[in-house]
Amino acid sequence: MHNPNIVSADWLHARLDQPQDHSQIVVIDCRFSLADQDLGRKQYQENHIQGAYYLDLHLDLSSPVQQHGGRHPLPDFEQLATKLSQMGITEKTTVIAYDDSRFAFASRLWWLLRYMGHESVAVLDGGFAGWQDQNYATSAEIPEPKMGCFIPNLQTGWVVDIQEVKSRKDLADVVLVDSREGDRYRGEREPIDPVAGHIEGAVNYPWMEVTNEQGFVLSNQGDRWQNVQNAQEVIVYCGSGVTACVNLLSLKLAGIETAKLYAGSWSDWCSYL
Repeated sequence: MHNPNIVSADWLHARLDQPQDHSQIVVIDCRFSLADQDLGRKQYQENHIQGAYYLDLHLDLSSPVQQHGGRHPLPDFEQLATKLSQMGITEKTTVIAYDDSRFAFASRLWWLLRYMGHESVAVLDGGFAGWQDQNYATSAEIPEPKMGCFIPNLQTGWVVDIQEVKSRKDLADVVLVDSREGDRYRGEREPIDPVAGHIEGAVNYPWMEVTNEQGFVLSNQGDRWQNVQNAQEVIVYCGSGVTACVNLLSLKLAGIETAKLYAGSWSDWCSYL
């Protein structure tokens, strides 16, 4: 599959194989494990798509945890822009993000780049495992820094905070979407946050329903969002604002442009209870 937001391993391989295209594409490895926070970087150092850089969910794609703001607050965008510049990224660069977690972390980068005003970004369908299954080139070599110029242009209207969620979630033309697994949404299980349950009025669209077990996007994204397509605003949250980005990608694939991220998500909401 290929569209502006999802690319196949075949599509990426064909372009990385052409020098003129290769110079306009930057690949970023986003593998991460919430259970072992060093695992993703170790995996990258051992083997990654040839030429890919690495960004860490905690160190690069989030800022330090505070009393409020959730477990993965949005990053310092000037610092992230500097890191992106050091990967050679400019306004003309196409960025391809991948992980091995059914888009969980690659979608965070996809959304962050678009929030920073960079539209030319896509997620690799099937992730690193799909790439390996095609026997395409991998390497343990860490690429050298490059000279780029990434200038952030924040789309501030794409994010809402807890006060905005409270004031708008019950409006007739607003849909509040909880992206967590059904049992967490229902309050039957809560492995991370101090309070179980969901924000009153939220509907449940689990993020893992966007892909199959192999991490390939399902073809029914438009049908999936049929009940919210006429909403004037869709506010999406998860546990900490990370996997919600998989649903934001899904909404984009469905052609719905009214979605916003409650960045602090349930972990921020809990901090005020």
